[in-house]
Amino acid sequence: MFDPIFFFPFLRQPSHPLLNPFINHMDQGTRGHWESPLGSISRLPNHSVCEMGELTQTGVVQHLCNGQLLHHAYKHHSLLPSDWSPRQVWVESTGKSRTLQSGMAFLYGFLPDFDWTKVTVRHQWSTLFCGSACECPARNRYLEEEQRRQYRLRVADSNLERTYVEMARTLGVLTRQLRAANPIDSLLCHLCHSLSFPCVPSGDSGAGGCLTMAQFAVIRQQQLDDEVDRRRVGVYRKYAILAMYPYLNRTANKMERVAGRQPRLNGEEVFTLSSGHDVTMAPLLSALGLEEAKFPRFAARIVFEMWKSPHTTQGQAKNRAGKGERSKSNSKDGEVFIRVLYNGEDVTFHTAFCHSNERHISQPLCPLKNFLTFVRKDMFTIVNATSYKEACYKQSG
Repeated sequence: MFDPIFFFPFLRQPSHPLLNPFINHMDQGTRGHWESPLGSISRLPNHSVCEMGELTQTGVVQHLCNGQLLHHAYKHHSLLPSDWSPRQVWVESTGKSRTLQSGMAFLYGFLPDFDWTKVTVRHQWSTLFCGSACECPARNRYLEEEQRRQYRLRVADSNLERTYVEMARTLGVLTRQLRAANPIDSLLCHLCHSLSFPCVPSGDSGAGGCLTMAQFAVIRQQQLDDEVDRRRVGVYRKYAILAMYPYLNRTANKMERVAGRQPRLNGEEVFTLSSGHDVTMAPLLSALGLEEAKFPRFAARIVFEMWKSPHTTQGQAKNRAGKGERSKSNSKDGEVFIRVLYNGEDVTFHTAFCHSNERHISQPLCPLKNFLTFVRKDMFTIVNATSYKEACYKQSG
C-alpha cells in the first residue's frame, strides 16, 4: 500500500491537476513492459518519511509540469500520431527509484493516459547511458585528475573549512564525515522544499543548534568558484567528451536514421525520453560546449529537436519570384536542422558545433550535419584524437 501522501495528495502542496490521474495511471503499470530490474521498483514514492535520494511530491509535480509543457509545445506539430506505435516511443532510465519515477511523471505529462501496453521502459545501468561502450581508461584518468583538482580547491578554501568545522560541531559529527557527505545536496533539498535547515539539541555529542543560511551560502559560493576553476583548467571538458560520446553518438545515429524519411508514417522512433542524474546532465552540457550553463537544478532538462525545412513546390517558387520576394534563409528544401534547449531556453548557438554558424534569419536552427560532424569527428580534437577508441586507449603523457 502506498503512503497516504499519494492517496490524499490534495492534503499536501504543491499539487497539480494531473497528480491524481497520474497516481491512478501508475497503478496500471503492470500492463507495461519493464527491463529488469525496473519492474521491481515502485513507480511512485512510497516511504512514510522522506529518505535520502528519494523523489518527493514536489519532484513529481515538477516533472508533470515539464511533460505537460512539452505536450502543449509539440501538439500543434503532430509529433506523435494519435495511434502511435510502440516503436515510435523510446523510454529509458537508470535503476534508481527517483529517476524511474521522474521519467514516469514526465511521460504522463507529455502523453496523458498513455497506453501502457505500448510502452517498454529500458534500463541503463550506467549514469552515463553508455550502454556497451562504457570501457574507456582515459575517461577514468581524466575523472581522477578532475577529482584531485576539486579536492585541492576545497582544501585551499579556509572559509569553507571553518564552516565545515562549525557545522560538524553543531551536529556532533566528525568534520571529515560531514565533508565526505557533501552537505550541499541535503541543504538544497531543505531550501527547495521551504524547510528549515537541520537542528539538533545540545548534548554530549555536539554543541547543538541549527545549521544556518550563512553556512549554506559559503558552501554554495565554493561550488560556484569550482565551476569557474573547472572551466579554466579544462580537464572536466575532456572527461565530459569521453563520458558522453556513447550517448551523443547514439542520439546522432537516431537522428540520421530518421532524417529524410517520414517516421510518423513508417512507425520509426520519433520520441526518446532518457531519465538520468545531475552527473549525467553536467558532462552532457560540457561535452556540447555549454560551459556557461550552471550545475543542473532539480528537474533540469535538455531537449534535442529535429526540424525539416518545408519542400517548396515549383508553383510556390515561381509565385515568390514573380512577386520579387527573396528567400529569408539559406536552407535548401527538405534540409534537416537541430535545435537544443536547456530548461526551455534555446542554447543552440551556444553549442560547440553551431557557435560560429550564421543564424538563419527566419528560424533559429542549426544544420543537423554540424551536429553529426561534431559527434563523429570534431569533438575529439579536444583530447588530441580522431576517434573514441583512439582517445580512450591513448597513453597519458
